Amino acid sequence: MITFGNTTFTIDQIRRGEGNHLPSTYRKAFNFCEQWLNGKDNFDLLTSGSTGLPKKVTVSRKQLAESAKATKAFFGFNKGCKMLCCLDTEKVGGKMMLVRALEWEGELIVKPADGNPLKGLENEFFDFVALVPLQVEKSLTSKKGALALEKIKNIIIGGAPISANLRVKLSLLPGKVFQTYGMTETVSHIALANLKSHGNLIYQALPNVQVKVDASNRLMILAPMGGKAWLQTNDIVNLEGENSFTWKGRADHVVNSGGIKIHPEEVAQKIGDLMQEYFPNCMFFLAGIKDDKLGQALTLVIEGKEDVEAGKLLLQRAKSLLPKFHNPRKILFFPQFKLTSSGKIDQLRTLAK
Repeated sequence: MITFGNTTFTIDQIRRGEGNHLPSTYRKAFNFCEQWLNGKDNFDLLTSGSTGLPKKVTVSRKQLAESAKATKAFFGFNKGCKMLCCLDTEKVGGKMMLVRALEWEGELIVKPADGNPLKGLENEFFDFVALVPLQVEKSLTSKKGALALEKIKNIIIGGAPISANLRVKLSLLPGKVFQTYGMTETVSHIALANLKSHGNLIYQALPNVQVKVDASNRLMILAPMGGKAWLQTNDIVNLEGENSFTWKGRADHVVNSGGIKIHPEEVAQKIGDLMQEYFPNCMFFLAGIKDDKLGQALTLVIEGKEDVEAGKLLLQRAKSLLPKFHNPRKILFFPQFKLTSSGKIDQLRTLAK
């Protein structure tokens, strides 16, 4: 059974297309389920657009089914498991929740992809929920939201790296919590990292997924959900063992500052605790801003009220945590970041303000 908003449908009702009366919010999700149940072979997915323009990717039914199969094997879910879909079903994260429910014969509740997805679900117990960091942060700010999170047995969080502070909060939840690694081309995640572990996050590949690196330490993936050939990514990683790795950043998102190549995501991970100390609960990212002397200056971009003194103290202390010449050169403040529909920071639109 799948519940769209307040209306529950059996699989046969969805197959027959009996959802015409549904609000427009749920029509596309319902239509996808109807097409799936009637054997459609190929589907179009949109990339997130968090670092560039969204693009359309066509994937096969087999790829989507293989992804659902691998996740089921990793967690050991059974028929009838209860799930919540609160991600944009036009993007791969939300669409895969629909596929999983159909392939696993689970019970799924579909809600709009907003910042407070667990509102009104405080008394519900879920076996499996996928969220983005912003949704988790928002849920933890209220008693009811935190209570709802405590009733979820397995949470996967994707779309963007989580902060060090959020990782600490998540470690206190009774259920299992994982950060995902994947992309639209691999139809959702191909590896998961246990957020309750200590130290660097180590991603473990799903069953039947193989990983290796090229000469530049860019991750390569061979997976049934990614197609028949090795998929070359632009992610720089360190291999940590058989089919496991730590993520450093993107090869196409390297800041060249005076000849020093810097991975902004790696710096963000290292200064996460400092950010929480000086700018608690503020979203941030690092980017290369054009500079006459350096070519690009690594810049810390913070959402919130400008605080020059706190910023100076943060940058001074960051020097002791970072390799030489990897310290942010300046800070930019924005009252509010631009976000994608799935809740990721839209860096290009934010900086274009």
